[in-house]
Amino acid sequence: QVQLVESGGGLVQTGGSLRLSCAASGRTFSSYLMGWFRQAPGKEREFVATIRWSYGSTYYADSVKDRFTISRDNTKNTLYLQMNSLRPEDTAVYYCAASIYLGGSFYSRVNQYEYWGRGTQVTVSS
Repeated sequence: QVQLVESGGGLVQTGGSLRLSCAASGRTFSSYLMGWFRQAPGKEREFVATIRWSYGSTYYADSVKDRFTISRDNTKNTLYLQMNSLRPEDTAVYYCAASIYLGGSFYSRVNQYEYWGRGTQVTVSS
């Protein structure tokens, strides 16, 4: 059973930084994509970033490119999201997600990911 547990959310001012973590367990993730999504109040869940666990290759949403960095520590089975230059519009619940990767383009749709964490709240004050 795959388990994903996020941590690291909180309240930060505009321009500040946060690092989210996602502890993953239950599988060997070498064939997986691990991603971050977010959901703001009243909005649909949206893609933020994803990483190919074995190779470390990454893909980002345009809205976070050059501000956020996704990474992983294979030895700790932990996924990270370093968020810099935060804006009020980054306020959302952030979710960690996992999917077996079958090749081709990176996955950026919610329905492409089988496993989800419960989320961690990020609030950016203006």
